[in-house]
Amino acid sequence: MPLSKIQTNSLATGAITSAVMPTGSVLQTQYLQYTGQTSTTVANDTNVSLTHLAVNITPKATNSIIRIDAMVNGEWSNQVCSTNSVWFFYRDSTKLSAGGGASRVMGILMGTSITHDAANQSSTPEHTGTYSYFDTPSTTSQITYTVAVRQGNGSSATWYTNRTVDDGNSYAYERGLSFISATEIAG
Repeated sequence: MPLSKIQTNSLATGAITSAVMPTGSVLQTQYLQYTGQTSTTVANDTNVSLTHLAVNITPKATNSIIRIDAMVNGEWSNQVCSTNSVWFFYRDSTKLSAGGGASRVMGILMGTSITHDAANQSSTPEHTGTYSYFDTPSTTSQITYTVAVRQGNGSSATWYTNRTVDDGNSYAYERGLSFISATEIAG
């Protein structure tokens, strides 16, 4: 892009607009860094939003790409959920995940990393890792992206965000933070 176009637009409007940004440019980033502790009941084989991990973004152009990133710390009440869970996002009420088979559980990230053995369950955290998704919402209206999970251990379980199950007040019961971000990229 010629430098004169950016300078002219900057002088005329006081800011560089998304219309003059080259494809691939970052237009904006919205984020939530969550430091609280929350417990969420996750019924067996049910998609559940972690509403405390949500971010709003209003795209500047309909051809923008939105990159959603999340990292979630915490612990399951039942260790089986670590190997029988998937993590994904919602765009408002639309599930964003891999497509596929009718009988399969679909997500973006498969499983929750286990950092302990059964002897340390309830006092040593688990971790989703960072996972991402590229969305093309084709709108300039506000969107809400939310972290979501589905587990299949045969019964309901609880996900404890940013804490261990027992959450004792000593070095053996860690706490952390989690985040979700949405970055608009010029299309």
